[in-house]
Amino acid sequence: MLFRPVTYEDLDEIRDLQPEDWSDIIPDFRFYIESPCCYPAKIIMNGRITGVGASIVFKNTAWLAHIIVDIRYRRQGIGSYIVQELLKICENEPIETFSLIATESGKPVYEKAGFRVVTKYAFLQRENLWKPKVVSSNVVPFREDYRPGIYKLDMEISGENRTGILRHFLKNSLVYELNKEVLGFYIPDLRDGVIYANTVEAGLELMKVKYAVTDKASLPSTNDPAISFLKENGFAVTGKKGTRMILGKEINWKPDKIYSRVGGNMG
Repeated sequence: MLFRPVTYEDLDEIRDLQPEDWSDIIPDFRFYIESPCCYPAKIIMNGRITGVGASIVFKNTAWLAHIIVDIRYRRQGIGSYIVQELLKICENEPIETFSLIATESGKPVYEKAGFRVVTKYAFLQRENLWKPKVVSSNVVPFREDYRPGIYKLDMEISGENRTGILRHFLKNSLVYELNKEVLGFYIPDLRDGVIYANTVEAGLELMKVKYAVTDKASLPSTNDPAISFLKENGFAVTGKKGTRMILGKEINWKPDKIYSRVGGNMG
């Protein structure tokens, strides 16, 4: 097996690894290739790409993402090999914690590598039409002076320093502002469309905007107000499962303040 960086020339072949119930993986791998904090890699066997994955490195934390093995090559230890090699990529970085979101099939691989369960995610799908809602006047378009407040709130809720990623996606974001303080934000251009909020009111008001046009939802299963809001507005829990796992130190994050996750690659 050869472990090598992913390049633009690999994208067409990687497309063949696309899992049926995942969103399009090619934009993510293109982003990984272009981002200095991301390290996308591939496994080559018999002249073909049989597996991929990526490390996303922040200040002292990192995520393992998009670990996929060709269905024809599974149960040969390739997944475990990818995990170990992605961890090695970060050996020279001051990483205290690695995180990932595991599918049910991937969970045993990560447990074998030493990862432990943190929490579950809830996945919901719209079943009934959305009824138009009045959105609070505190929800306003992004301005540059909101940037520090967004970074601060994201760090408080995620427990990670992700400014290197966030800074690329704030242009079309919305903020819930009260008394000149950023209490919540919605970034529609970042993966699934992340919503973080310090208060339930801020979170639900931003959800009114997102789910007027979005049919799927994913968030920590402990955020009861958000899940209740979705169920009351035509969404139902699906059978899809996802488990957040970590290796290393605990992260001081606040899942109850996550009203929509970033995605399977960053929680």
